[in-house]
Amino acid sequence: MTLFFVTLAGALGCVARYLFEYGVRRHHPTRRPWATVAANALGCGIAGWAAYRLTSSMDVNIHTIVLTGFCGGLTTFSSAFAIPALLAEEHHWRYSAAIVVSTPVLCGVFFAVGAALGH
Repeated sequence: MTLFFVTLAGALGCVARYLFEYGVRRHHPTRRPWATVAANALGCGIAGWAAYRLTSSMDVNIHTIVLTGFCGGLTTFSSAFAIPALLAEEHHWRYSAAIVVSTPVLCGVFFAVGAALGH
């Protein structure tokens, strides 16, 4: 049953990510993947909160559903680092470097904030 709920939560995370990306691109049309960076940071913030809040008070299955399912569907480090490679091929070195540097920094900060809120 946990597998079903992880799958469902992952699908919800994917849909949330799509809607987030769509909203950002609709209002700020750009080829720069700032929505990807923001979705990864948000997902890490939720993961940080869940890692501390849900570990002590909830069943391990809920923990798995939130972290692996929802946060796994919301975040994507494959896109976060594939897109900078594509930007570099188009000679957009600064944007590429900004994404490579900002993604892990923002995700680390958001995880720490989420953990502090959950703790």
